[in-house]
Amino acid sequence: MPWDVQFKALEKIPAFEHVQAYRPGYAIEYDYFDPTQLKHNLETKLVKNLFFAGQVNGTTGYEEAAGQGLIAGMNAHQNAVGGEPFVLGRDEAYIGVLIDDLVTKGVDEPYRMFTSRAEHRILLRQDDADLRLTGRSHAVGLASDHRYDLMVKKRESIEKLVQFAKEFSVKSALINPYFERLGLPLLKQGSKLFDLILRPQLGVKMLAKAIPALAEELEKTDVWRRDEIVEAAEIRIKYHGYIEREEQIAAKIGRLEKVKIRGKFDYASIHQISTEARQKLDKIDPETIGQASRIPGISPSDINILLLLLGR
Repeated sequence: MPWDVQFKALEKIPAFEHVQAYRPGYAIEYDYFDPTQLKHNLETKLVKNLFFAGQVNGTTGYEEAAGQGLIAGMNAHQNAVGGEPFVLGRDEAYIGVLIDDLVTKGVDEPYRMFTSRAEHRILLRQDDADLRLTGRSHAVGLASDHRYDLMVKKRESIEKLVQFAKEFSVKSALINPYFERLGLPLLKQGSKLFDLILRPQLGVKMLAKAIPALAEELEKTDVWRRDEIVEAAEIRIKYHGYIEREEQIAAKIGRLEKVKIRGKFDYASIHQISTEARQKLDKIDPETIGQASRIPGISPSDINILLLLLGR
């Protein structure tokens, strides 16, 4: 709003009748360093052991900055003790998407982490965040053994419940009276419990009311986290087709992430690729083929030429 409107609004507040303002808000401007100069562990390529995190990398100063701070702090420690860099993949965490976007694509306006930026967002769910990341944090000493053991037991409980659903057969005579009361289509023949849970109208807890064996199976889970185990298992079952397809795509892309190329090419001398590709590869100096493939302006044919030159 205009300055005079802001000041008049403040004066309407009894305690601020005689307020004097130095400048109106909210407007913040800040400079940033081009994040393409960073490695994926947020260490600069220019100065060893110098890590950048937050708005200085061109992001907004909220969750994006906090996420970078976690990764930069962890990697500063890893450098200090001679450990391996801690880098999260795009299929492991939104922080991984955020940092990869910054390092690979750069920014021309303050970066915000929208879910639409993640191509594997079906794998980045709330229900499996602990399953995805506890093992990684335990490996570098952040998660305690107790917390890690809780995660392992939860994963085992989810897998047992999913496996039970795959193996347990439901007879139509047993379930049809329940379906009739709910006004749902009746079964013409027996069905696996897994296939029943796939129905959008049905859930694990609903079916447990009519299937004693399923109710008994739920009783075996820890009562204090039974709800989250059931929810996670149900999500895995209902969306298993999408999840499996996304895992296959992520694994295929992940193979490109293992092909290291930093320091192996003089990009300026590779005339088989486009001029734009040479310039961008030379500027960003990607760590892997996977990172190179995500640089704007790098075409699939450019990637194929690099793989050919590597003898792949």
